[in-house]
Amino acid sequence: AVAEELHFGRAASRLGIAQPPLSRAIRRLEWRLGVQLLDRDRRGVALTDAGSVLLREARTTLDAVAAAARRTQRAGNPERSLVLATKAGASHELLRRLLDALASEPCAAPLEVLLCEVGEQARLLRDGHADVALMHRPFDDLAGFDTEDLCVEGQVAILPAGHPLASCDQLWMADLHNVPDLPIARWPRLDGTYPDGPGPEVHTQSQLAQLVALGRTLLVIPASSRAWQWPEHVAVPVVDAPRVTTVIAWPPSSRSLAVASLVRVAGSMIVPTN
Repeated sequence: AVAEELHFGRAASRLGIAQPPLSRAIRRLEWRLGVQLLDRDRRGVALTDAGSVLLREARTTLDAVAAAARRTQRAGNPERSLVLATKAGASHELLRRLLDALASEPCAAPLEVLLCEVGEQARLLRDGHADVALMHRPFDDLAGFDTEDLCVEGQVAILPAGHPLASCDQLWMADLHNVPDLPIARWPRLDGTYPDGPGPEVHTQSQLAQLVALGRTLLVIPASSRAWQWPEHVAVPVVDAPRVTTVIAWPPSSRSLAVASLVRVAGSMIVPTN
């Protein structure tokens, strides 16, 4: 709290304690670690290099503890559903087939589908809000997860229906760069930053769909993600776009038989490379 507020009074108020005990607690922590965590002077409070490291590490540790608590609580509930996170509109046909396959499994746990925005599945897995996720290599953050490949597919360009490129049978990536008045939408990188470029920064699927319909941008996405396209959109295959692999991912620490069963069912549906 002190590191985030950089003010002992505000931190004490946030924690619901008096300031003197908080100051003593920080001094004890510094004594135990043998380093100075905060610089204090008349101008205020600032983090030292050591304090910045502890803040970053502590956030990771606290998030892991909260995730462990969520998983423990769900494991103790025999009636609970498994939670599968997936991007809204992505892998629609694969997801539908997975749900149908699970419905025919007599002992399968109920499955709740948690639809999310771009790049959110990794956070939902790590913080314990989801048990498994459908994700896409090379776009999503798969670091630290166990995965099984489900299918490999090409990509399509989603274009405004009235644009000249929309009448093509197929396109190449070179055709899509520097298109006058139709810059490529910019997706966030794994660290949340955006690449440079004239195209709009994309935050949500609905925002993106409307920008394309208005003739303000184009995008290149996995072919299976076109399920969300509007009547004002046209999808054209992009011949040389990188292939995309859809995977099912889960935390490596999982010992859930229900998760193992779900992964087994998903793996039995593996689609040959097309």
